Amino acid sequence: MPDQLVDEIDAELIRHLQVDGRRPYTQLAKEVGLSEAAVRQRVQRLLEHGVMQIVAVTDPLQLGLLRQAMVLIKVEGDVREVAAQLEKFEEVDYLVLTAGTVDILAEVFVPDDQALLSLLNDRIRKVPGVVGTESVIYLQLTKQTYTWNVP
Repeated sequence: MPDQLVDEIDAELIRHLQVDGRRPYTQLAKEVGLSEAAVRQRVQRLLEHGVMQIVAVTDPLQLGLLRQAMVLIKVEGDVREVAAQLEKFEEVDYLVLTAGTVDILAEVFVPDDQALLSLLNDRIRKVPGVVGTESVIYLQLTKQTYTWNVP
């Protein structure tokens, strides 16, 4: 990518694709004032450089994953080694190394409380280096967005 990550036209394309990632290039071209080929090239460049992804976003509740939680994990030793093990867990969809009172945040989605107990007790707490966990159970999701502000 050039020094400037995205220009104004790229940003406009991203904003349109955040609303509908399946929007046709012909429609995008009309909206930003470029040819379809130019839009296709710009979108491909943004994808290749990891500036954006176009993916299907699912609703965990509709998939039967009725219990959602953020697990705060304290680690002894190399936090990256613990994170590498947690990355392998299918139930973990978001994993962040942090600085503060906990070392790792892991967002998890499971079918029910029994599955959460099993994940915590039988798997996460048995990962070498994990010395403690605290779970924050989600009661209601009131906002979820993937439309980060584009510069």
